[in-house]
Amino acid sequence: MMGGLITGSQALAEPFKVGVCYDLSKAYTFASPQVSQAAMDLAKLVNLKGGIGGEPVEVIVRDHGNEPQRGIECYSKLSREGVFVFDTLSTPVSLAILPRAMEDGRVLMQSLVGRGDAVDGTVFDWVYPVGPTYWGQAANDVAYLKQLHDGDLSDVKVGFVYFDYPFGQEPIEILETLSEKEGFDLELYPVPLPGSDQASVWSKVRRDKPDHVIVWMLGGAHVVASKEMQRNRIPMDKYISVNWLNEVDIANIGNEAAIGLKRGTNVVGGLDVPLRQEILAELYEKGEGSGPLEKTEDVFYNTGLAMYSIVFEAARKAVELEGLPITPESYKAGLETLKDFDANGLMAPITVTGEDHGGGGKTRIEMWDGETWVPQTDWISAYSDVVWDVVKESSEKYGQ
Repeated sequence: MMGGLITGSQALAEPFKVGVCYDLSKAYTFASPQVSQAAMDLAKLVNLKGGIGGEPVEVIVRDHGNEPQRGIECYSKLSREGVFVFDTLSTPVSLAILPRAMEDGRVLMQSLVGRGDAVDGTVFDWVYPVGPTYWGQAANDVAYLKQLHDGDLSDVKVGFVYFDYPFGQEPIEILETLSEKEGFDLELYPVPLPGSDQASVWSKVRRDKPDHVIVWMLGGAHVVASKEMQRNRIPMDKYISVNWLNEVDIANIGNEAAIGLKRGTNVVGGLDVPLRQEILAELYEKGEGSGPLEKTEDVFYNTGLAMYSIVFEAARKAVELEGLPITPESYKAGLETLKDFDANGLMAPITVTGEDHGGGGKTRIEMWDGETWVPQTDWISAYSDVVWDVVKESSEKYGQ
């Protein structure tokens, strides 16, 4: 079951609409089809069970091609059609929409993208980056390394390999702060876009001999990195990826070659997730799935299920609190009552408040063992004081 997402089988009324303005054609197609397919599947399952408070849900998917202006057009058009909950799965588009959503009183969900400081609900009152920011993910990676080294990082060297543009650069400030705090050496290795040429980076890594390498790249760049590591005889178990590494990447690296590789994640990988199993039984086995079955066999599909479980659970909470119809204000209140919600074991538990719109920022480290992902830690949220210092410093500048 879905952790209380459904309230009954009353006659369906006007739909609760979610605007899914995604890049389905350009930069983020390694993840956006799986996430949007999960959103549509979950909406179908909710409606099969009578909707939320007797009201159906509708996921409206549009392509913005990762272009801010097209994203604004998507937001504006759907706003006119009564949509007040949006997700973009794109940092450039989220940044473009954010001031409009704040002014209009629309809810902007931005899990895993957008401004890291938007977790500060005292400033960004209509923005909800539920899940870990890149700052929090990087801090949790350092906590894992500290665990490996029995609580002492003073003689440890950590490399940071990253796309040399804002997504990749974002964790640097946190890593530098933690380097000073914990005493580890930090070496930076910028990778020029699109990440197809990494030869000089990994040659330098070979010479510098870091004990661990935290990696902030996407898609095929992981495959390029793995080949360069093999060429330079760098063990794969040094590699800790940001959450954007999936089963397609593993298959392209090779199941055996990828053994030891690690990633940070806020969702459970694999095929045995209860919600996914329910969707297979209720939709795919009856020919009602929203896309190819193979897309559901991917951690990014699970990521989509997690994101939209949050979206629909907040709607259910809104109905509990204030009844129908769901309004922007009641939906916002619903979000801020979510406590230890994990969608029946699908993801790290989240607790959203008026002050913390990120939900707590928990992740865990998983390692590929040749067949599956094996957790190496519990769900953790480390160095929250350091992360929130950076959040507050940045959000206060925005507020001014």
